[in-house]
Amino acid sequence: MRRLPPRPRQLAATLATGLLVAAGSLFPTPASARPDAGPAPRVAVAASISASSSHPEYPAGNAGDGNPATYWESANNAFPQWIQADLGSATDVNRLVLKLPPGWGTRTQTLSVQNSANGSTFSTLVAATGYTFDPAGGNTVTVNLPTTNTRYLRLHITANNGWPAGQLAEFEVHGPTGGPDSQAPSAPTNLAYTQPASGQIRLTWNAASDNVGVTGYDVYANGTLRANVGNVLTYTDSQPASATVSYQVRARDAAGNVSANSNTVTRNGTGTPPTGTNLALGKPITASSTVHTFVAANANDDNVSTYWEGAGGAYPSVLTVQLGANATVSSVVVRLNPDPAWGQRNQTIQVLGREQSGSSFGSLSGATSYSFDPANGNSVTIPVSGNVADVRLSITANSGAPAGQVAEFQVFGVPAPNPDLTVTAATWSPAAPVETTAITVSATVRNAGTAASGATNVNFYLGTTLVGTAAVGGLAAGASSTVTANAGPRNAGSYQLTAKVDESNAVVEQSETNNSQTNPATLTVAPVASSDLVAVPSWSPSTPASGRQVTFSVAIRNQGSTASAGGAHGITVTLLNASGGTVRTLTGSYTGTIAAGAGTAPVNLGSWTAANGRYTLRTVLAADANELPVKQGNNTSDTPFFVGRGANLGYEMHEAEDGTLGGGATVIGPNRIVGDLAGEASGRRAVTLNSTGAYVEWTTRAPTNTLVTRFSIPDSAGGGGINSTLNIYVDGTFHKAIELTSRYAWLYGNEASPNNSPGSGGPRHVYDEANVLLNSSVPAGSRIRLQKDPANSTTYAIDFVNTEQVAPRANPDPARYATPAGTGHQDVQNALDRVRMDTTGNLIGVYLPAGTYSTAQKFQVYGKAVQVVGAGMWYTRFATPPGSLRSGVAAGHCSDEVVRATVGASGGAGDVGIAVGAVVTGRGVT
Repeated sequence: MRRLPPRPRQLAATLATGLLVAAGSLFPTPASARPDAGPAPRVAVAASISASSSHPEYPAGNAGDGNPATYWESANNAFPQWIQADLGSATDVNRLVLKLPPGWGTRTQTLSVQNSANGSTFSTLVAATGYTFDPAGGNTVTVNLPTTNTRYLRLHITANNGWPAGQLAEFEVHGPTGGPDSQAPSAPTNLAYTQPASGQIRLTWNAASDNVGVTGYDVYANGTLRANVGNVLTYTDSQPASATVSYQVRARDAAGNVSANSNTVTRNGTGTPPTGTNLALGKPITASSTVHTFVAANANDDNVSTYWEGAGGAYPSVLTVQLGANATVSSVVVRLNPDPAWGQRNQTIQVLGREQSGSSFGSLSGATSYSFDPANGNSVTIPVSGNVADVRLSITANSGAPAGQVAEFQVFGVPAPNPDLTVTAATWSPAAPVETTAITVSATVRNAGTAASGATNVNFYLGTTLVGTAAVGGLAAGASSTVTANAGPRNAGSYQLTAKVDESNAVVEQSETNNSQTNPATLTVAPVASSDLVAVPSWSPSTPASGRQVTFSVAIRNQGSTASAGGAHGITVTLLNASGGTVRTLTGSYTGTIAAGAGTAPVNLGSWTAANGRYTLRTVLAADANELPVKQGNNTSDTPFFVGRGANLGYEMHEAEDGTLGGGATVIGPNRIVGDLAGEASGRRAVTLNSTGAYVEWTTRAPTNTLVTRFSIPDSAGGGGINSTLNIYVDGTFHKAIELTSRYAWLYGNEASPNNSPGSGGPRHVYDEANVLLNSSVPAGSRIRLQKDPANSTTYAIDFVNTEQVAPRANPDPARYATPAGTGHQDVQNALDRVRMDTTGNLIGVYLPAGTYSTAQKFQVYGKAVQVVGAGMWYTRFATPPGSLRSGVAAGHCSDEVVRATVGASGGAGDVGIAVGAVVTGRGVT
C-alpha cells in the first residue's frame, strides 16, 4: 500500500480579501509520546469516547485509541465544542491526562471539566481554564479533579489558539485504586532496521506507553534476549552478513511489567555480504520528481520511516546520489519501510553510475523487476561493480504506487584512490598591522588523500572579501606545501581570515567538504593617526517635484583618530545628469577644527530648480592637512538623486551601498544572478556584514523614530529559517537591537512553484524586511548605523533602510467606531459583531487602537459593510501564534498590519462576501 503521513493542517487568516491578518500552519509529525509519569497508585479507567462534532478525517474515537499520533478534531470555527468519556458505570476518578500529538507546536486550549450520572444533565467539576500543550513537555496536560464518583466526564472547549477547533489525541481518565502497578506497557510499534555498515544492524522503533512510565526495552534476536536498553528508541546489533536474524522488542516499566512483542523484522543473510560501508549516507541526493513532502533527502537519512516518492506517472523515476569522488562499489541496497502496512510490491529498477571524469551514466545493473515484501524486510540487494562517483536508480514501474518509492538508497563499497586537499593552517603577518601596512597571508595545504593531486590554487578571504590567490603545485599523497599572497593594506577593523583550496573544484577529491580553514583568531588592523573627513550631503525637500527649488547642504564628519587642521575646508557639489554631464556646480566651505569623531552642522551651498531625471550628486572635500593619503580616498562620494513622477512618500530611502562602511563591511555586486545576494537586491548591489565590528552607516536627512531594513540572513539547513538580531547605533552610541528572521525569506526550486525546501533547487527569494520603532526621535543629520557585534550571531546582507517620523492615528469618531475590549481574536470579532448587529445605524465601523492583536483564523463579517480603522501600520498589527510557517496575505505584500478597510456583504442571502475599501500595507512586517 502507499502510506502517507498525517495531513498538514494549514492555518489561513484573512478577513476575506482585504483586511489582512497573519496566518501559519501546524504539521503533525510522528514522534514518541511522553509517558505519563503520574504516581503509581493511579490507573487509567476504560472509557468510550464521543463528541459534539468531528472532522470526517479525525473522529472522536482517535482520542481513546492509545495512539498519541492520531487525534480528534471538532468542526472548525464552531466553538463551543465538547468531547466526553463514558466509563460504563459510576467510577471514582481524580485525574485527567490530555495529550496532543507530540510533534505539534505549542498551543493553549480553554476548557472546563463537567460530569454527569446520566449523560444528559452535567455539572462543572473544574471551571474553564487555559491549558497549554507544549512539545517540550510531551504535549501532555494533567487536570487534577476532586475525587468524584461519576460515569460521564466531558471536556467543554471554548477556544484554541493553534486551530479554530477542539483537538485531542488522548483523553485519559484516572482514578485512585491503591495497590501495586500491574498494568503492562503497550507494545512498541514500527520496528525497523537499517545496515549502516557491513556486519551492523541498526534497529529503531516507536515508543510504547504506560500508565506510570516506560523505563526500558528488551531486544530479542531469533527469540533470544539480545540486549536490555534504557528508555531509548534505537539499538545497533553486530551480526555476520551471512546470518538471517529476526528481531522483536518489548517494553518494560519500573514494576517489572513487560509488554507484548513488537512487530517482527527479519534481516535476511546473504552468502556474499556487502563489502565496505554505506557511502551514500547523508551525501547530496537529487530526484527527477517529487510528490508532496516525500523528497529525495528522505532516501539516505538512515531512517526507513521516511521515504522518497516520484511524481505519479512521471516515469522513469530517477534518484541520484553523489558520492563526491570515485568509489569501488560492490552492491546497492534499496529499502522500503518493513512495516506490514506497506504491502508487497514489485519495482523495476536499473542501476547506473558515472565515473568522476565522465559526463554520462553507464549501466551497472540492467533493468530488473525486484520484489519488495515486508515479510522479508522490504529490502532488495543488487550486486554491482565499478568505480563511480555518482550512482543512479532509474525506476520504470511500481505495482504498489504510480511512481518509484525508496525509503533507503544504500551504496556499499570503499573509496577509490584519490587526493584529498585540506588546509591545515591560515596565518598572516605582521601580527599587528596598521592601515598603511601591507599584509601577507599564508596557508599550509596538505594532501590527506591516497593519490597525488594536480596543481590548483588557494583563495584568501578577509570576511567574505577575496584579498589574494596563491598557486599550489601538485602534491604527493601525504605531502604539504605553504603558499603566500599579498593582501595589501586594509582599513582599520577586525577581520576573520579564511583560506580555501581548490575552490573551483579543479581537482577531484575524496571529499570536497574539508577544503577550507578559518583562523579562530581575529586579524585586527589598527587605525593610523590621521584625520579622515567624509561628506554628508542632504537636500530639501527630500523628494522634490519638477519645478521646485531644491537646496543642497553638506555636513563634514571626521571619522579619523585625530582632529583636523584649522582653517577652511572646501566643499564642491556637482550635480551630474544620467550621461555624466554637469548640470550644476555649487561650492562652499567650513572653517574651523573638526575633532576626531565629531561632525559639523550642514553648510548651505545653494539651490537648483528641479527637473525630471536621474542624477548623481558628487561631493568633493578638499584634502585636510592632517589627513594622510591613505585616508583621502573617501573625500569624494557619489549619491543618487531622482526627480520624477510618482508618490512623494513620507519616508527616506538609504541604499546600503551608498552608506559609510567600516569594520570589514563589503559592497557586493552588481549582477543579475537569481538567488544571489547582489542579484536579488535593489540596484543589484548590497552590503555584507560578516565579521564582528562590520557596519554600514547613513546620515539622516529628516527626523525619524522608525527604521525599516531589507536584509538577508542565512536559512536553516531544513529550510525553516533562523532568528537573529543586529545592533542599531545612533551617533556612535548603541541604541537598540532589531530582531530579524529568515523564516519567511528563502524560497527554492522552480519559478512557477517555489517552496521552503532547500532540496528543491536553487534559491529564488533571499530577502525580507524588518522594522522597529526607535526608543526616541532621532534628529536630521544624525548617524544611524547597523553593526554586527559579538551578540549578533550570524552573517548579514543589507539592501537598504528606510526612516520615517510616525505617530498613531486617533479614533476618527468614538461615538461611531466601536473599540475591542482587548487584543484577542474574539475581542475583535465581538466588536465586528457589535457593529454588524447594530440596528440604530449609529455604528459604522471598528477602531483598533495601537497594539498587537492575536488571531489564528478568519474573522466573520457579512450582511453589512463595516469600516475597520487602525492606529496606523506602525501601531496596529495582527500576529499569528509563534511557530507559524506561513503568513496568509490576500492583498498587498507580506503585511500583518491593518490601517483601514471596509468589509461587508457582496452577495445575496446566505453569501459571505468582502468588499475592500482600502488596505494600506506596511513595509517589512514580520
